[in-house]
Amino acid sequence: MNLVLNEDQFRVTSIQFTSKKLLVFSGVPLNKKSYRTYSGKYFVTIKISPDALPTQPAIGQYWSVTGGRKIQDMDTGDYLIKQHVYESPEHVECRLPETGEQLIRFIASESAFKGIGESKARALWELLGKTFHETLINDSPESRTLLKDVLSEYSITSLFEGYAKYKNLAHCNWMSEHKIPGSVQQRLLKYHNEQSITAIKANPYVLIGFGMRFSEVDELFQKQLKGSAHDDRRLSAALEITLRKEVSKGHTYTSQANLRPLLLKLLQEKELVAKAFQAGHDKAQYLLNQSTGTYHPTAQLLMENVVVKRLKALASQNNLYDEHANLAYGTAANELPYELTQKQIEAVTTCLDNSISCISGGAGTGKTTVLRTALRAYNTMGFQIHAVALSGRAAMRLHESIGFHTSTIAKLLRDEPIDADQHKHLLVIDEASMIDLPTMYRLVNHIHPSVRIIFTGDPDQLPPIGCGKVLADIVISKVIANTMLDIVKRQESATGIPEYSKLINQGIVPNRLSTGTIHFHETNKLQIEQVCCELYQQSPQNSRVMAPTKKLVFEINKKLQESINKNGRMLQFNINGELFYQYLRLNDAILFTQNIYDKGIQNGSLGVLTSVELFGNTYGEVTLDTGNKIKVTQDVLDCMELGYAITLHKAQGSQFPRIIVALLKGRIVDRAWLYTAITRAESEIHIVGTEEDFRTITEAPSYSHRRNSYLAELLKGS
Repeated sequence: MNLVLNEDQFRVTSIQFTSKKLLVFSGVPLNKKSYRTYSGKYFVTIKISPDALPTQPAIGQYWSVTGGRKIQDMDTGDYLIKQHVYESPEHVECRLPETGEQLIRFIASESAFKGIGESKARALWELLGKTFHETLINDSPESRTLLKDVLSEYSITSLFEGYAKYKNLAHCNWMSEHKIPGSVQQRLLKYHNEQSITAIKANPYVLIGFGMRFSEVDELFQKQLKGSAHDDRRLSAALEITLRKEVSKGHTYTSQANLRPLLLKLLQEKELVAKAFQAGHDKAQYLLNQSTGTYHPTAQLLMENVVVKRLKALASQNNLYDEHANLAYGTAANELPYELTQKQIEAVTTCLDNSISCISGGAGTGKTTVLRTALRAYNTMGFQIHAVALSGRAAMRLHESIGFHTSTIAKLLRDEPIDADQHKHLLVIDEASMIDLPTMYRLVNHIHPSVRIIFTGDPDQLPPIGCGKVLADIVISKVIANTMLDIVKRQESATGIPEYSKLINQGIVPNRLSTGTIHFHETNKLQIEQVCCELYQQSPQNSRVMAPTKKLVFEINKKLQESINKNGRMLQFNINGELFYQYLRLNDAILFTQNIYDKGIQNGSLGVLTSVELFGNTYGEVTLDTGNKIKVTQDVLDCMELGYAITLHKAQGSQFPRIIVALLKGRIVDRAWLYTAITRAESEIHIVGTEEDFRTITEAPSYSHRRNSYLAELLKGS
């Protein structure tokens, strides 16, 4: 096998493998002089990330490739043939053939040109010659009139439609030369079509909005396009990046003191920082609150104002508890096998008395009981109930608790908007502490203003991944009717979990770190992985490990697989006739990391790999914890990971019989993190770490208290 630097031009004859991470395609080489393909001397194979390609390969296309290649002898059974294999080549380009036989063969063989065979393609070339591309670039009456000499109306339409598919290739190839990733190119072309290059040249920093880093675009702008460092387009883009970084930390507004260091890091000159603030102001990227000196990104401020307008409008509709509501409440209460406490009765009647209300409280305080009773009363009054949660597991648990149909928020937003019809509607948002500002903004725009809303959740849990803290702001503002439940009602309180979690939430270290079914394991930081694995093995069917970082999750998963499933059959798949093995094994716990709605998979879904039988394009089967079975195809495989251990964000909104908490002090681990982790357990908790870390984490204020959000202020404003 020899490594040679070279270039090949070829016509695609097969696509052997495609996934989100790897694409393998092959073809026969082209003779540059005669434009005919070589006979069986060798063929060309490219193995590359799809993101590095200017367009999706298709059989019949013409490509050129430059870079290091491996030349291999392939035994086909009858004879030997050379294979030129390019792995992650330096440059790959798809070409629409320019002239002669290549173009004729391409049009005749490419499925995009329906109804045009070789004879019509040849007649077309003889008619147009070198004006071929010039004629087809625009579908005009003049061009159609010219083409009628050789093609029918149907074939003319087919020709223009086929050509439209390829006319952006020049733009794609130009962008590939300038190191613009294929995924960015496709998103850009979707919005700007053939004007993509014009759009980039007008403002290269639009590429940031399509997935490129500032440094990458800056190099393109300054080095390749010879742009000035003082250009307003560059400065406003730098400010946009810094505002986004603050938003990514959860803030909906920030200060100049926070923005300046970030801007200086990007722009390198203090003089340019001041100019960037001015450029951003001129483009209305932010609004400056003169009284507080705070900077509010325009998009986030707009969302906050829209959400507040809807919430306040609903809050003004109160005193709704009439005789009809009272009868409905009585019916619902009579169905309960026990009597509600006075606080729970207050919570139910508050929900019935207001168009918008909130049921808040910690674990075991009876939120679900109150919600179930209120919903049965609403159902009796003829309301159509839409109950949602952020994750699939949380939605499943909500359904089990309330008995009504539930869905994820993502599914609700994909369905038709909830409009004012003959029904009265109620939207229930469970585990509302997980709802960020953009999600709440989308929800209020998805439902009619008359739709009532009930929030339930614990505002002291881990804040949302996105910006804002909607539930916490609602509770703080005291504008929305809220009943805070604080008395533990669960029979499982004998476990000690509700009382223990309440102390941590208050910043109090429990007198006994081990109590009831809560077990604290004093463990050196270097031994946390090992101890977590040993504890998991004591009850694998009931356990889940919660860890703060993806790295720690990965290491624990690897150890657990090695310990309890070392000999499980490995999942395998086929690429170009060759078997490849995945690190996943039969009977492994599985976590899904993306949404594939048509397959019934959501980000955070959990299951077990129950089959690794290879059959066609299916590599096996996963049985979800809901009981649903998922066929493992390539797109499913791309979002599968081991799920013995998961991050807390993946677990939020879910509960497990027995949890093992890997307690390691770090950037994201605070009191809210520990409190949320403990409340994920139904009956048993094991905390693995040092007492010193436990005390430090518990006693320090939660990071969420430092999250800047303007929603509460807007709610309290007149």
